[in-house]
Amino acid sequence: MSGLIGRKIGMTSIFDENGKNIPCTVIEAGPCVVTQVRTLEVDGYSSLQLGFDDKAEKRANKAEMGHFKKAGSTPKKKVVEFRDFGGDYKLGDTIGVDHFVEGEFVDVIGTSKGKGFQGVVKRHGFGGVGQATHGQHNRLRAPGSIGAASYPARVFKGMKMAGRMGNDRVTVENLRVVKIVPEKNLIVIKGAVPGHKNAYVTIQK
Repeated sequence: MSGLIGRKIGMTSIFDENGKNIPCTVIEAGPCVVTQVRTLEVDGYSSLQLGFDDKAEKRANKAEMGHFKKAGSTPKKKVVEFRDFGGDYKLGDTIGVDHFVEGEFVDVIGTSKGKGFQGVVKRHGFGGVGQATHGQHNRLRAPGSIGAASYPARVFKGMKMAGRMGNDRVTVENLRVVKIVPEKNLIVIKGAVPGHKNAYVTIQK
């Protein structure tokens, strides 16, 4: 599966040929440098390792410096491996946003925004204990009974309860590429993608 590493710039909206307003996400995709080539004969599987976004040399350790020097590249902040990339790419090659074409569908992988510790109403969509009457004072957003009694005398794993929300790896599938701006390395994708502004995302096709 081939793809690129990118940075989420933000959201906007554009009009299509029918005058319909489409919400879109703008992503700076690439240019990515091939930092390692894995082959079936040597590694047991085929993949390309891509690097994106320059990192100051003083921020890189010696192992990283040697790894990127072998590819003839500066140290990179984000490195992702793509299995079965396809194409004849060599160490040090650069892959740009023209790897994609307008109209095709892609999957975008990112880390969702962290929400912190949240209750069951926000985290799982619970309706609360009930209405504000019948003796309810400050229990409107409480989880209520979780079902355990003297048997089974425990809480089942996976019970929907309050806890940390967000900051998870999320994949949004089948998003259409609306526009590509090769001179600025920008790709405009229909819909929303996970992550905050300037967050790293992976675009796969």
